[in-house]
Amino acid sequence: MTVTPMEIGLGLLWFVVLTVSVTFHEASHGFAALKFGDTTAYTAGLVTLDPIPHMQRSPIGMIVVPILSFALGGWMIGWASTPYDPYWAHRNRRQAALMALAGPAANLILILLAALLIRGGMLLGVFAQPDQISWARTTAATAPGVATGAAILVSVLFSLNLILLVFNLLPVPPLDGSEVISLFLSDSAAERYREFMAQPYASIIGLIVAWNVMDFLLRPEHTVALNLLYPGAGYH
Repeated sequence: MTVTPMEIGLGLLWFVVLTVSVTFHEASHGFAALKFGDTTAYTAGLVTLDPIPHMQRSPIGMIVVPILSFALGGWMIGWASTPYDPYWAHRNRRQAALMALAGPAANLILILLAALLIRGGMLLGVFAQPDQISWARTTAATAPGVATGAAILVSVLFSLNLILLVFNLLPVPPLDGSEVISLFLSDSAAERYREFMAQPYASIIGLIVAWNVMDFLLRPEHTVALNLLYPGAGYH
C-alpha cells in the first residue's frame, strides 16, 4: 500500500495535536493535585506543558498507540498518566475527583478554543460550514493555500479533544470518570472500590469496555457537537 505525502502530513498534524492535547490534559491533573496538596506529579516533573517528560513516562500511549490507531482507523487516540498519592486520594475524595476531572476540563477548553477559531474564521470569511463532515473536516476553507491547512488544524483540534473528553469521562478504570464514582460511596465501599481499581485486570477490563463503547459513541458525539457548532445544520 502506497502512503501519499498528504497522508503523512495529515498523520503528523494529528500527532502534534494529540501530543499538545494529552500533555495539557495530564499537566492539568498534576496542577490540580498540587493545588489540593498532593506534590507527587510535581516532584516527578510532570506539572509541565513540555511533552517530553510525559512521553518518557508513557511511550506506548503517546507514541505507539497514536501511530497504530491512525494507520488502522484514520484518527488518533492516545494517553499518558500522571502519578498521585493514593493515600491522599483516599483521605480527600472530593479533591481527588476534581483532580481527575481537571484533565477532561482541559480537553473541553481546547474544544471551545477550536470552536472559537472556527466561528471567528467564518466571520472573517476564511472558513465555511462544510457540506460533508469528517474528523479532519469540521470546517472548510473558502480558498486553497494556508486557509486549507488552518481548517484541517482546527478541525483536528476540535475532533480529537472531543474524542479525548468523552473517552476519559467513561466511568471505568483507569479512566478519569471512574474517580468520580467514589464520591457516591461510603468510606468502606470507596476503599474497596479503590482496591479494585488498583488491580491490573480492572484497568484491562475497563479499557476493553471503553474501547467497545466508543465504537458506538464516536460518530453520534461528533454529529451532536457539530450541530451545536453550526445551529440548524442538521448533520446526521
